[in-house]
Amino acid sequence: MGRKAVKYPIGQQSFEVLRKGGYLYVDKTMYLNEIVNGSQYYFLGRPRRFGKSLFLSIMQAFFEGKREFFKGLHADSMDWDWEPYPVIYLDLNPQRYQEDADFSDLDIIVDETLKIHEERLEITSPNENLSARFSFLIRKLSEATGKGVVILVDEYDKPLVNNINDRQRFITYRNKLAALYSNFKSSVPYLRLVFLSGVSRFGKLSVFSGLNNISDISFDEDYSAVCGITEEELIENFKEGINVLAEKYKRTPEQEIAMLKRHYDGYHFSEVCPDVYNPFSLLQVFAKRNYSNFWISSGTPTLLGEQLKRMDSDLEEVIHSICDKNTLEGLDIDNISVEALLYQTDYLTIKKYEEDFSLYYLGLPNEEVKKGFFEFLLPYYSSLSKAKVAPFIFNLVTDINNGRVDDFMKRLQSLFAGFGHDLKFEEERNVANAMLIVFSLIGMHVDAEVRTSDDRIDILVRTTDYVYIMELKYDRCAREALEQIERKENALPWTVDSRQVIGIGINFSSEKRKIDEWMVKRL
Repeated sequence: MGRKAVKYPIGQQSFEVLRKGGYLYVDKTMYLNEIVNGSQYYFLGRPRRFGKSLFLSIMQAFFEGKREFFKGLHADSMDWDWEPYPVIYLDLNPQRYQEDADFSDLDIIVDETLKIHEERLEITSPNENLSARFSFLIRKLSEATGKGVVILVDEYDKPLVNNINDRQRFITYRNKLAALYSNFKSSVPYLRLVFLSGVSRFGKLSVFSGLNNISDISFDEDYSAVCGITEEELIENFKEGINVLAEKYKRTPEQEIAMLKRHYDGYHFSEVCPDVYNPFSLLQVFAKRNYSNFWISSGTPTLLGEQLKRMDSDLEEVIHSICDKNTLEGLDIDNISVEALLYQTDYLTIKKYEEDFSLYYLGLPNEEVKKGFFEFLLPYYSSLSKAKVAPFIFNLVTDINNGRVDDFMKRLQSLFAGFGHDLKFEEERNVANAMLIVFSLIGMHVDAEVRTSDDRIDILVRTTDYVYIMELKYDRCAREALEQIERKENALPWTVDSRQVIGIGINFSSEKRKIDEWMVKRL
């Protein structure tokens, strides 16, 4: 007899559907105890597709007293009377908030949410204004049930995040949301709990500036694994999936866990935090029984590429950033931090915390993100279309592995043809960024700005048989670049290495806007 198929909840955000349908569920209900006995207001910031919506759905079922869905879970043993509370679930996910000139998309979602409860209570607000209707509904729900209202807002900031590149639309949506969320303060006597989830904390929004007692648990150690899957949870809940993959790829379960860890683990959301797996990618790999870049393929925020293109950012420095908590926890349209943007869109994560200086070291979390990040960025720094990235990288890898220097340099030359016409910052930095992206995509050991005893190597690529030392010049000449490699004795650290060391001097012409020459020497 074959194994009973495990039902993986791909994209399933309804807790009730998940439990009714017999889908695999990793129990996160232990976090409810602290929430219901803690603050009246909460905010949780996590990247997209990390399980925020599912957690809010769990809270909705919990406060509505649907104990039957919690059988066998931690919440079932809580000291809780399971009496239902009135719950308003405001989901801002469905719209893009980028198309309607009259901004009616937000109004429609709010109006439909309010109507559900108004019709159930058979009430009509004396005021058509959405904020006033919201306030009226909160009071009437509390009076009708004798209990405080629970308000759950999913992706509270989506209208802002989707318009961070359009100042006028951003401010309009911010004003609309501010009016709506002001009810959280004015309706205090009628509220049991307000819980907001989103990507970023926008400090100028009334929900944060007006509520001085909101508990932001985004960086809280006690909630660091509230979304996502820890290695302990992986081993305990996904034994069947791990064994299926191990059999397919002829590896041991331990080797398969190591492979999963390399591809999908490595996220951290507090100073002290277990490694957290991306749940979306993990569920996909078990359901489809193969490895792929699932999370990256699900979509990349357009704001990311546009903002990186505008910023004078050295990618090598960005992907190894050091910053404080204030930088990471929020986005500000007047001063967008590239570190915060990459952290909140899940391309960077916390690698280490420097306690003495209260600083966070950031880095790329895993192989899926690393590959997806550089594949996404390459078209912004080159003439290559997104569809041609993978074939180009394959051919480049083949040339580099076989020591065909002129062939892979010709590929790079074609890649940067017409380079950077719409880029706003320094050309020289763009060249270095583009080279770093290309060689990072190769998947070989690549470093930028490598320090030697008295110099820095611009690009260093190491393969099984070769070590490539590359020096970039801008409007100079390739001979000068190659002579610098020799003069500075950049090859010295590899004199006892069995691999062939090859020096490549490269010049980029601003007039021709491309790599116009290179010189090669075996060192």
